[in-house]
Formats: sequence, C-alpha cells, structure tokens
Amino acid sequence: MGELFGAGPERDYVERFKTMKSNGIAVWDVLASARRVGSLDSAIDKSTVDVNDFSQFYAGHRSIRLVCFNGRGAQDFYKRRVLPGLEGWASEISPHVLPSTSPMNTTRTFEEKLAEWSIVKSRSSRV
Repeated sequence: MGELFGAGPERDYVERFKTMKSNGIAVWDVLASARRVGSLDSAIDKSTVDVNDFSQFYAGHRSIRLVCFNGRGAQDFYKRRVLPGLEGWASEISPHVLPSTSPMNTTRTFEEKLAEWSIVKSRSSRV
C-alpha cells in the first residue's frame, strides 16, 4: 500500500490510516485471533481460530465491491469460515487472491507483486 497510495511504513500510523481511508480502502484481517507457533499461516492452530464478524462489517460498509486477500491462507479461512454465513450482496462480492506480501514469498519479485496488487488502486472508489 506504500507504493500504491503513499501509505508506507515510513509514515505515521494515523497518516497511513487517513490515506487509505481517503482512497476508499479498508484493511481488515480475516482472523480476529488464533494461536500459532511462528509466523507461517500453516502454523495456525485451526481449533483456536476466531474470524472477524464480516456480516456486521459489510452491513456498516455497503459500498464494498472488492475484497482482496494477502495470500491463499486468508482466502481459505474466508471461504470456509466467513462466506457460508454471508447473505445477499455480501455473499456475491468477487474476491481476489493476491500474492502474499511476506518477504518469505519469493515466488514473485517485488515488481510482480506490485503489478498484481495494483488492482486495489485501479478498483479503489476514490482514485
């Protein structure tokens, strides 16, 4: 998001938040909490997973038209634990899996990841 919207880690958190919001972007984890050993998604103890309340979130943000996932792990939790509980327009939002921005993801160069993540900017409500 730093490259796409000028909301990089060198800026203050509040300023980054304001920049994202002014561009119609919300960043929210699929998981509210979970236990894991290490930093890999594969280390998440699935019995401890608690997903965020997307039904309530979507009810308060009816203009959402694009949901992107930072890697397949987030998408998998969304498909299994969130999507079955969604109704109406929220269940029809077209999700996009984007390459993980983790430095551990070495399957693509930074430039390739940036090109794929550019869908966020091109579909942003206020670009």
